[in-house]
Amino acid sequence: MAPQPYKISVSQEKVDSLKTKLSLASFPDELDSSAWDLGVPLADMKRLTKAWDTWDWRQAEERLNKVPQYHTGTKVDGFDELDIHFVWQKSESKNAIPLLFVHGWPGSFMEVLPILPLLAKSGGPAFHIVAPSLPNYGFSEGPKKRGFAAAQYAETCRKLMLSLGYNEYVTQGGDWGFYITRAIGLLYPEHCKASHINMIRSHPPTWSKNPILSLQHTLMPYSEKDKAGFERSNWFSKEGFGYNFLQSTKPQTLAYALNDSPIALLAWIYEKLHDWTDGYPWSEEEILTWVSIYQFSRMGPGAAHRIYYEVMHTKSGPSSLTRANLEGYIPHVKLGMAYNPKELAVFPKTWCRTLGPIVYEAENESGGHFYATEKPDLLARDLRAMFGKGGGAYGVVKKRSGYDDAATAKL
Repeated sequence: MAPQPYKISVSQEKVDSLKTKLSLASFPDELDSSAWDLGVPLADMKRLTKAWDTWDWRQAEERLNKVPQYHTGTKVDGFDELDIHFVWQKSESKNAIPLLFVHGWPGSFMEVLPILPLLAKSGGPAFHIVAPSLPNYGFSEGPKKRGFAAAQYAETCRKLMLSLGYNEYVTQGGDWGFYITRAIGLLYPEHCKASHINMIRSHPPTWSKNPILSLQHTLMPYSEKDKAGFERSNWFSKEGFGYNFLQSTKPQTLAYALNDSPIALLAWIYEKLHDWTDGYPWSEEEILTWVSIYQFSRMGPGAAHRIYYEVMHTKSGPSSLTRANLEGYIPHVKLGMAYNPKELAVFPKTWCRTLGPIVYEAENESGGHFYATEKPDLLARDLRAMFGKGGGAYGVVKKRSGYDDAATAKL
């Protein structure tokens, strides 16, 4: 179907159910001198639960609905058609670059909102911005059977862009957006012309595949920033990776807790908002809106974790899209990268440059996992520099087609 305007409208029944559950909340005890290393502190949970109970979702809904949103049917091979929700900010410039923004977990389409006004400003390249709610996330439908992994998420995004008339486009992604945009670049380089990433998963260069980078890696000692990056990476692998094991192995078991208990959902997500950022001052409004998008999601709060299981259980093979394959070199698609010191894993540049033909790099002094939320000005800077005149990806999109102007004027 042609894209249709979308307005978020959560039923009053769901809002009332949330309020009832919050009013009946009970809390565990807490050890003396308890801190974040044990999980979300009790005082924080009590404060946020009380705030959520009195908070007005309808006001948040009204604010979100000021953003141009649409939905359309997308057919993925081997699966039923899915109704996909997406933000679509169209530029008035005929030379605007189509930009596909792909979120991850525990994010949503909400992550794109801070950069929309920045990229709408005059000066520098113009962008048509498309930010879908991934299948099983937010207000998008999810598949009803198993096997919907990286290739299927990439196919969903590709077909969405083609349905909007964007035969050529560029991408931006972090978290699962890293893997999905990498999959798009690997599978569809004739459409995806360049990618910017802000979560960089890579491996040391090898002499057989990366001789020059291997030489640099061998001769150059690790810098102080490299050492700090290894410390951050080691902390995450030892102290912060438990959620991933559970979501990759038993997502259905976890779904019962998150679907039934908004307190469990709040704690599960708020811990990541705290631990994965670089001291970002989350407001209660941001936290509650963020978590409520999961609470009121179309497929339920637990469905978003299925991508972990499916991708981690993708069988290895020459044509399979395992995480390892997507963390290797992908040719033909120009690549831009943002290095943030509080990302979940921070690797040396000699590792990261093994991912593809690098045309832009930004080494930031601060910033964490949620780049578009924490540092929207820096992400906008990256995109303008990478795709603007003199940038390494300037002019990569040759065909500036789009959905018929007369049709979009009616939407």
